Amino acid sequence: MADSFHGVIAFAFMVSMILVGTILRARFIFLQAALIPASLLGGLIGFTLLSFDLSLGFTSDDFVAFAFHFFTLSFMSLVLIGKESGSPDRSIQPGGLWMSIGWTMSLVLQALAGLLVIVLYNQLTDGDLSEFLGILVTHGFTQGPGQAIAMGSIWEGDFQIEDAVRFGLIYASLGFVASFLVGVPAARYAIRRGLNKNTAARLTQEFVRGAHDLETRPSSGRQVTHSANVDSLVFHISILGVAYVLTHHYLLFMQSATEGVFFVGRPVSVYFSHNLFFVHGLIVCILIRSLLDRFGYGDYIDNETQKRITGSSVDLMMVGTLMGIQFSLLVAYLVPILLVCLTVAFLTAMLCFFFGRWLTTVPAERAITLFGCCTGSTGSGLLLLRILDPDLTTTVSRELAYFNVAVLIVSLHILWLMAPILPSFSMTTICLVYGATFIVGGVLLRLLGPRT
Repeated sequence: MADSFHGVIAFAFMVSMILVGTILRARFIFLQAALIPASLLGGLIGFTLLSFDLSLGFTSDDFVAFAFHFFTLSFMSLVLIGKESGSPDRSIQPGGLWMSIGWTMSLVLQALAGLLVIVLYNQLTDGDLSEFLGILVTHGFTQGPGQAIAMGSIWEGDFQIEDAVRFGLIYASLGFVASFLVGVPAARYAIRRGLNKNTAARLTQEFVRGAHDLETRPSSGRQVTHSANVDSLVFHISILGVAYVLTHHYLLFMQSATEGVFFVGRPVSVYFSHNLFFVHGLIVCILIRSLLDRFGYGDYIDNETQKRITGSSVDLMMVGTLMGIQFSLLVAYLVPILLVCLTVAFLTAMLCFFFGRWLTTVPAERAITLFGCCTGSTGSGLLLLRILDPDLTTTVSRELAYFNVAVLIVSLHILWLMAPILPSFSMTTICLVYGATFIVGGVLLRLLGPRT
């Protein structure tokens, strides 16, 4: 049995970093002022320990899989959350559509910016970095670690883009850092200027410290199943387990069914790779949720419990992402990586805040939430939203659920058709399609803004 402990202890070591981050956040004022999440802080500490070989014999390779799977679980869990009872549908679709278009614009803008930075870097330094390592930044920033690993794995395995997985992890990690370094000050500025709709929003001591007082601790959900039968939390996790098994075997079947099949000269089986588990798992969970609602079993999923599973997955994803960074690679390519990330963070902020000014309702909440989603994940976008709207009285939190589904359709041609096999396209084709997507998206946001 001793051999079975390696992965378990690696997970325990990773989770212990979150505990360290939680304690440090509660103890040090400068960390509270920066509102650094415990998972981000713990991940940075874990990365430091790994870099100096103080990690109980573990290496960064031990944590890459955790980042991938918890990213996947966070999104699969998110779409299992149902509509809140009594919540109105008003403005949820337009606001969610606005964010999905903005997210797609960010997806292509970041790719083009990363491409340009690497091209210029190679010319100035006589370097030979693949331009696709610049494009990959968008899958780390706008999509997060799971998709960065997924695309990096496909590009590295099928198209020989060296170190793509490691670059993707680094981009995803720095995306989370950018989300909070820019997003938190922006949220504080909006509160000071009274730009947010929820005028009761304030940075309470509990919020800043990161822990609730005994008297104000909220409930974490309702029990759906009787404890004499099965614990309610395990029941909810079991639904995700079913979705994971269904997705896995569906992919195996499709890989076998499409073996040797080509579309426009490209293998169809690539689109059913396990590296794209996130996309297919999301669809499976949407179908499960729809079937449960259709046959009257939707009440068997408690939204608050499902939110806890989603939030926990986001925290574990974040710490796993940071601890999966290979220190030697970061040092070797520090200059181009920083140039790409700084450029992308700046342009993403300009995109979100520029188009946010045209919105007629909750512009600050939507713009800052969109920035969080475009530099980390939906989880980081929701965390930034909670600074402006701590009790989620605006419609933006519900718009995020619609956004997660709509974005799969709005960005269909990029995420589904081009991204998995992007290195097989010419740079001219990539620039034309991505550029046209950005322009069309800008026109749509300009027209949609005053109505949203």
